[in-house]
Amino acid sequence: MAASVHRLKVTLRSVKPPIWRRIEVASDVTLAELSDLLECAMGWLGGHLHAFEAGGITYERPDPDDGFSRHAEDETEHRLGDVLTASGAKMRWDYDFGDGWQHDVVVEAIAPLDPSVDYPRCVTGRRACPPEDCGGPWGFGELLEAITDPAHPRHDELIEWLPDGYDSDRFDADEATQDMRAPRPLAEDWW
Repeated sequence: MAASVHRLKVTLRSVKPPIWRRIEVASDVTLAELSDLLECAMGWLGGHLHAFEAGGITYERPDPDDGFSRHAEDETEHRLGDVLTASGAKMRWDYDFGDGWQHDVVVEAIAPLDPSVDYPRCVTGRRACPPEDCGGPWGFGELLEAITDPAHPRHDELIEWLPDGYDSDRFDADEATQDMRAPRPLAEDWW
């Protein structure tokens, strides 16, 4: 069991207004486990490739068929507390290389484990995650423009394409926490 907890602020790059989460996770999670937790906290479904970059080192899941797509460390062999060792430490987490979602992950604090708290958890955040496969930050901006303007030529098409009940301003930390504690819907070892 972990003796400490990392409080992380995760901010999606290149999106205005900002989309971010503040989460608390055991310091001994592997980067592979952290990626699953980040997907849940942010609202991504999983199923896309991802990678971390910290201190000039790339960490990713190895492909058993052909190794890494580039020189990288195996994320299953590195723990969060060993990669980000102090408050203020940073890394980048890339999700879905095709859409190019980049996230800044910053350690806000490292504290002793509180036995009265259930981890992992999402403490707070702002705005909904973009829908999967919407074309990265540029495509998401166009999507938001189209769905808020009934006169936009793609308004009807994109409203129909959106997930049911999608509201770009909505975020619920309790739902994110539940997702972080539940099995991943697309967690298959297909890589």
